[in-house]
Amino acid sequence: MMDMFSLASPHCPHTTTFSASILAGKTHPTTALCFSSKTSPEPDEPSNSSGHLRRPKTLKPSLNPTPPSPKTTKNPLKNLVNPTISPTNPANLTNKLWLSSQLSPPPPPTRPPQETIDDKEATVSSNLDNLCSDGSPEIEFRQEGKIFVGNLPNWVKKNEVEEFFRQFGPIENVILIKGHNDNQRNAGFGFVIYGGPMASGSAMRAVEFDGVEFHGRVLTVKLDDGRRLRGRSEERARWVQGHGVDQRSKWHEERESSRKDFRKVLETEPENWQAVVQAFERIKKPSRKEFGLMVTYYARRGDMHHARGTFESMRARGIEPTSHVYTSLIHAYAVGRDMEEALSCVRKMKEEGIEMSLVTYSILVGGFAKIANAEAADHWFKEAKERHTTLNAIIYGNIIYAHCQACNMTRAEALVREMEEEGIDAPIDIYHTMMDGYTIIGNEEKCLIVFDRLKECGFTPSVISYGCLINLYIKIGKVSKALEVSKMMEVAGIKHNMKTYSMLINGFVRLKDWANAFAVFEDVVKDGLKPDVVLYNNIIRAFCGMGNMERAICTVKEMQKERHRPTTRTFMPIIHGFARSGEMRRALEIFDMMRRSGCIPTVHTFNALILGLVEKCQMEKAVGILDEMSLAGISPNEHTYTTIMHGYASLGDTGKAFEYFTKLKTEGLELDVYTYEALLKACCKSGRMQSALAVTREMSSQKIPRNTFVYNILIDGWARRGDVWEAAELMQEMKQEGVQPDIHTYTSFINACCKAGDMQRATKTIQEMEVVGVKPNVKTYTTLIHGWARASLPEKALKCFQEMKSAGLKPDKAVYHCLMTSLLSRASVAEEYIYSGVVGICREMIECELTVDMGTAVHWSKCLRKIERTGGELTEALQKTFPPDWNSYNVHVNSDDELDVDDAYSGGETDIDDDDDDDDDDPGLSLW
Repeated sequence: MMDMFSLASPHCPHTTTFSASILAGKTHPTTALCFSSKTSPEPDEPSNSSGHLRRPKTLKPSLNPTPPSPKTTKNPLKNLVNPTISPTNPANLTNKLWLSSQLSPPPPPTRPPQETIDDKEATVSSNLDNLCSDGSPEIEFRQEGKIFVGNLPNWVKKNEVEEFFRQFGPIENVILIKGHNDNQRNAGFGFVIYGGPMASGSAMRAVEFDGVEFHGRVLTVKLDDGRRLRGRSEERARWVQGHGVDQRSKWHEERESSRKDFRKVLETEPENWQAVVQAFERIKKPSRKEFGLMVTYYARRGDMHHARGTFESMRARGIEPTSHVYTSLIHAYAVGRDMEEALSCVRKMKEEGIEMSLVTYSILVGGFAKIANAEAADHWFKEAKERHTTLNAIIYGNIIYAHCQACNMTRAEALVREMEEEGIDAPIDIYHTMMDGYTIIGNEEKCLIVFDRLKECGFTPSVISYGCLINLYIKIGKVSKALEVSKMMEVAGIKHNMKTYSMLINGFVRLKDWANAFAVFEDVVKDGLKPDVVLYNNIIRAFCGMGNMERAICTVKEMQKERHRPTTRTFMPIIHGFARSGEMRRALEIFDMMRRSGCIPTVHTFNALILGLVEKCQMEKAVGILDEMSLAGISPNEHTYTTIMHGYASLGDTGKAFEYFTKLKTEGLELDVYTYEALLKACCKSGRMQSALAVTREMSSQKIPRNTFVYNILIDGWARRGDVWEAAELMQEMKQEGVQPDIHTYTSFINACCKAGDMQRATKTIQEMEVVGVKPNVKTYTTLIHGWARASLPEKALKCFQEMKSAGLKPDKAVYHCLMTSLLSRASVAEEYIYSGVVGICREMIECELTVDMGTAVHWSKCLRKIERTGGELTEALQKTFPPDWNSYNVHVNSDDELDVDDAYSGGETDIDDDDDDDDDDPGLSLW
């Protein structure tokens, strides 16, 4: 994000009168132009009557010397300090004109008349400390009723000092001098000022207690001699009368040097926060500007705690914050995503009457955009429009980003149009924001329109522009398109950065294409880029996905060698991988390794353990993790309970699923569509469709819309019961509500048709899929083959098998199992296509090295006995697919035994009614 704090301050140049003679012998008035900072002559000084420039007077001694009247500078501070000293005093002139004083000494100063003073003041005025060092008339710097108190404890507070000295009279004020290094502790001395008509007497009585013990210290108490005020007055007078001569003390020179060093470190080493902090601490007395720069520095880093501490330290020194400093503090809270504290700063600004600038509003809008609170961002954007007549592209970019993150692209488009109508040119960042918004909703067409429009408006696509396109295609699963964009970048001469490489690796990891994922990683190394934490995390996910857990652990160690600190996301795939494979001991070892690496376990880490155990159907161990969470002081969230509910739903345990649903509601956690998906899955798995309908009614009352996954679960539930009419009605509801059916929806509906024996509707559904562009997968064809087998039409099943191979799909074990069972059930009928089909399928299974389980082999051997009682070509071909120990297996086969096709299929290794594949795409099982 561009820096919104670089605001230029207005310049106020000095004006001077510049005279010139245009016509010979005549003078004309001239105009005041900004050429120099010299002041114009005083009006009461004499000028040359000829109109020419006045020459300076020569310094010559006269017979009757009179004190010259020096020209007074227009310094507003001069008349505030030492007003009794006359500017016409020759002594002051001598100090300035040191050369002329050596040539012509000025006359001795006239002694001022003696003033009448009373006896009480005579004692004080006789003190030599009250006379100025340059011999000027004495000035009384003492304040009546003021005493000096020394040797105070450094930790003592004003109220304690005031309470002790109040016994001598009413106190007007207590001043404790703060230390330079620690403004929370005093320097060990201070002043007590008594008030009222008897202030002088109270001070005298307090002085009598000099040497009294106070909190273990022997106090020094005496009347204030005015030395401190006199020293400050003389220093101020020297500055006022210096006329540009640098009379800064060594302390001021060191302070200015430390200020310059601080600004230099800010400009040259902003990433070295230790150097910046040390440079700031070396400034002995920072001004508002240095405090503001430090708050801004912490704000950019998102360090809201140190930003607040610096802000409060500034106020403790008596420096009131400006709108810029408040804005920097609000920026710190916005970067830290703590908008409640940011709003408290806004309320404090309004209480102190400080106007909010456009930058302040822009930061507020951007802060709420980052936490996806588009409503609050809209509120502050409208207030900014009311308070400021003109807006800029930055605040428009922030409010557009807020609505893009909220997937409200209609409002975002309206804001872009409004900005253009206001005559504000959209920077390239807004184009990227719109592309990112369309990526979130998966609108490829409009994202490409924005990309083309970006080029039409004269912008050159950057690595961010191409990165938005790569992210789009990765999100929608078109990795090949993302690779085409990558080639476009190479043609345009734009190199990949770590983010684009991470996107490509993430896309291949999603497709489980490990080879290409590692190939992209090799490209990163070839380009000389050093992998960051995100890239390492993606590579670790790839190793875990392919089951190489040891390489994943080695990658973590390599990551630590490169001084990259692993995060909890680094260890979660490893923990989940071991838990999923049932190696809980190794999972807990990685859990301890994560703790030793400085990563604090979070609820997501425990969710990874629970998810792995749920996927292995080890529900007792998964529930036991909840006790570990309570011991660690971590409360389960809605994802924790939803994952456990999905586990019990897979087992068909409706009671346990509803039990954890009740816990989720009792603890006040958010109920979302994924929670209801788990309940519906449990109901449909156990065949309790009436309970499923009750869950859908509660979803409607909670105003939670049904998505594709919910409809898939319901259709699959009715398909298990063979109720094709209910399934068809749900298909119509989906279309009416605008929910697009996917491949799982059509497969479940085809299963319902096959269960009901309505193969004509199943075939029609396949044709409808082709029209809408949904291609059948292996599971769809398996379901259809099973349907034809149930209908005792093996020739149709064999034809469907050939169509599947023509579509480029590779049959799996379940397809061969289903088709072979169907053909063998009809092989007793002497038809040539059945024999050739069985032999062809056996040949393909042998080529694929597929073997069936022992139960399937027993069933197929029974069918063969009916066809070839003494063995033959079919028996010889089919037995090559049997387990290796088939010949040693003693099976007594009763020729009268019959086995139904459905029983044979359901006793096999794969159940087409199982909806486990839906779990892989169901976000309800996701941790995030």
